[in-house]
Amino acid sequence: MELLARLAAVVGEKSVLADPGEMFSYMQEPRGLFHGRALAVVRPSTVAQISRVLALCNESGTGVVAQGGNTGLVGGQTPDDARRQIVLSLTRLDKIRDIDPVSDAMTVDAGVTLARAQAAAESVDRYFPLSLASEGSCTIGGNLATNAGGVHVIAYGSARDLALGVEAVLADGRVLSGLSKLRKDNTGYDLTRLMIGSEGTLGVITAATLKLFPRPRARVTAFVGLANPGRALELLNFCKSRMGGALQAFELLPRIGVDLVLNHADVARDPFPDVFPWYALVECAAMEEDGFRDAVIDMLGRATATLLIGGAAVADSLAHAADFWRLRELLSEAQKREGGSIKHDVSVAPKDVPAFIEEASRLVTARVPGARPVAFGHMGDGNIHFNISQPVSADRAAFLALWDEVGDIVHGVVEKFGGSISAEHGIGQLKRELLRRVKDPTALEAMRAIKAALDPKGILNPGKLL
Repeated sequence: MELLARLAAVVGEKSVLADPGEMFSYMQEPRGLFHGRALAVVRPSTVAQISRVLALCNESGTGVVAQGGNTGLVGGQTPDDARRQIVLSLTRLDKIRDIDPVSDAMTVDAGVTLARAQAAAESVDRYFPLSLASEGSCTIGGNLATNAGGVHVIAYGSARDLALGVEAVLADGRVLSGLSKLRKDNTGYDLTRLMIGSEGTLGVITAATLKLFPRPRARVTAFVGLANPGRALELLNFCKSRMGGALQAFELLPRIGVDLVLNHADVARDPFPDVFPWYALVECAAMEEDGFRDAVIDMLGRATATLLIGGAAVADSLAHAADFWRLRELLSEAQKREGGSIKHDVSVAPKDVPAFIEEASRLVTARVPGARPVAFGHMGDGNIHFNISQPVSADRAAFLALWDEVGDIVHGVVEKFGGSISAEHGIGQLKRELLRRVKDPTALEAMRAIKAALDPKGILNPGKLL
């Protein structure tokens, strides 16, 4: 095919994969909900190559699906099955371009993994706080394209808050050079924030300048037993009032989730000899070690006496803290071992989290008796992963056939509380139709107008988001 030959002339024959076997790993996302077939997988190694690839695809009207580490959960990185789109893999763009600890900034290529970016920051005694369970394989470009959240949003914000500037290639091949270390720049529209969260529909992010922070010297991690999410909310507010910006993470876990991990993961252990219905995973960090651990323990002791929380186990080593975090990070994987799981990535105001969990759980179990709600996640910023495991011994296919109906129930409760149907995973294919139902019509019109202006032929990630 002429287009493949022209693409090979740009990136090299070995960097254009057209064999189905070679393309297989690029054609589906981790949950297996979306499968595609592409014309080819193209693996450029420079921004100049990406510019030429997009120009060729724009000329021919060929759809381009940008893909980083392929860890997304809503099908945003998966092509359709018509074999008329290419997957543009960015993993070969993997250079750390610049680290400036004086300016607290770092510029990296889009294909750099999150873990490698974290390590690069640490190499100059700085800290890049974005943290996800998939950080070993997800890439900075994908993190920004989806405005990734993670466990430290309560202290540092989401990916959009952690970027100073981006470089992106537009649909016609023009390069938008927005890399900057400036903290203040009021020179018109904020195109960086526009590109972040656009899921590859407005341009292909090729590099970013990221914010760095002083590296904490002390970190204290605790697992707290609780009676219910209401107590967790009280504890959250107590921790914020006592620790302020030192509170780095506040994760909510139900006992059923802990049991799933303990049953299916040999590397995890129960944090308490006693069993509690709910838990909070609390992490605090500071620049000074002296007295900080004692201060956190004192705070938790006061919370135990004042709020009647069940008790707190404080990690006594880095390995012990890692054990606590594994109970949180392995939860989604453990759920897979229990059969079908209907999943929701939603957010409400933190104050509404307990009421949301109670009402959504009641309505879902009324519709599907025996269903097992597993509500967990970032309570500190109101982002709850409201997942429902199938009833024990139920038919997996029959349960998953209820996905849309159960989703309508859950999203109806989200709407009641003024929340969002997508807190951090994005829209992709999974929630595209839902977005049309819940998004303000004027906002949708504005989004479509921006899309039409930057990508008039609609080649960038077609069928996603809008």
